[in-house]
Amino acid sequence: MTRVRFAPSPTGYLHIGGARTFIFNWLHARRQGGTVVLRIDDTDVERNTQTSLDSIFEGLQWLELGWDEIYRQSERLDLHRQAAWSIFEKGLAYRDFTPASAAEAAGGGWLFNPGMPDLARQESDRRAAAGEPFVLRFKVPRESRSEVAVQDLVYGSVSKATADLEDFALLRSNGMPTYHMASCTDDADLRITDILRGQEHLANTFKHALIFEALGAAMPRIAHLPLLMAPDGAKLSKRTHGPVVSVTTYRDAGFLPHAFVNFLSLLGWSPKNDLEKLSQSELIELFSLDGINRSNAIINFTEDDPFDPKAVWLNAEHLRALDLEELTRRLMPYVQQAGFANATPDRLRAIAPLIRERIRLLRDVGSVADFFFVEPRGYDPAELIPQKGDAAMAAQALRHAKEVLSAVSAFDHATLDAALRTAAADLKLKTGQMFQPIRVAVCGRKNAPPLFETLEVLGRDTVLTRLDFALGML
Repeated sequence: MTRVRFAPSPTGYLHIGGARTFIFNWLHARRQGGTVVLRIDDTDVERNTQTSLDSIFEGLQWLELGWDEIYRQSERLDLHRQAAWSIFEKGLAYRDFTPASAAEAAGGGWLFNPGMPDLARQESDRRAAAGEPFVLRFKVPRESRSEVAVQDLVYGSVSKATADLEDFALLRSNGMPTYHMASCTDDADLRITDILRGQEHLANTFKHALIFEALGAAMPRIAHLPLLMAPDGAKLSKRTHGPVVSVTTYRDAGFLPHAFVNFLSLLGWSPKNDLEKLSQSELIELFSLDGINRSNAIINFTEDDPFDPKAVWLNAEHLRALDLEELTRRLMPYVQQAGFANATPDRLRAIAPLIRERIRLLRDVGSVADFFFVEPRGYDPAELIPQKGDAAMAAQALRHAKEVLSAVSAFDHATLDAALRTAAADLKLKTGQMFQPIRVAVCGRKNAPPLFETLEVLGRDTVLTRLDFALGML
């Protein structure tokens, strides 16, 4: 069975590159009917924070994909140490007693500290027993092999000369396992079959291949994913680009989880049919490693607009596809966030169909639907005057509308449509000259949802009150 893992380190919020890695792993596993493992790589105790861990969970939970198993590396340290010492006992690692200050002075061409790899076991044991600090290092087999080769599922055959590989640490001087040791031990123990991770980890692959060999474990199939880049070609980073790279920024702005998953899926991968708007089931059905590109993916944003236009477009498309109940449920938190205290699910359910085509992000409800919840007072009175008209015409239209709307037997779309069209004919006005003053009076602006449906939702009393207010402005 296919088993994949996503292994974030709680040293910052969930980066959208990390989210894409999780999504690719999730889709690959679900396509294969496999298992998704979430493994928190929290052995870097000096940099780990609870705030970062909380942010990672918030971001992953918002994506609404889920996982099947969860582990924390900090709870598996004994396993990592045992694995490291098993490599030592096979003669494939050694204790390095070189002081840290001397090791740091070696410079960029460092491969190993002279004398340490060949230190006699008896002498090594004696110095360790005496309490002398040491780092446990892997002994790279430079004499017995010329290179380490790996078959990458995206980049093909990749290799590195053993002459260019340093004797990397397995255990630090404080006994803590390094990233390489902990990661490979867990991958082997958790029976991970496929590793999908960012291209920046490609350089680690050769060290990991040596560790798997030393452990006597099969190395998982591995695929490295292209990087996410900023518009200027720089690597997308938390430090340089700020909140735009955080998953929770998109959540707070009102992206739908699946629309965001859809967007990230298309960064570095493309389906064979070139479709862009894809449901979750379509993503699972279509996803394959063959569709992953080698070239890096660009996320387009500016200082004025932090969101990629394609992400916004996809979000709008998915919003329009939601059924009314789901759209209402998704909108409700943003209506409340906008401060509309009188909002209720029933009222929002009536409003949602009228604004569905006018919002791109869920947070847009605060500006698109505001007049359904609060009285429009700050609008420009000049907008009440229709094209090729004047204030007298607008006032006439509003007064007659008030008379008609006070008398109609039913305050529904069909009745209002017929009554106001007749009213326009009575005044010998074009429908636009009649409807614009009414629309601005009740909505506070010319650009608003369909008039008759809006009047029906607002109700007779509210509409008449707003017509009165508008008349006072002319």
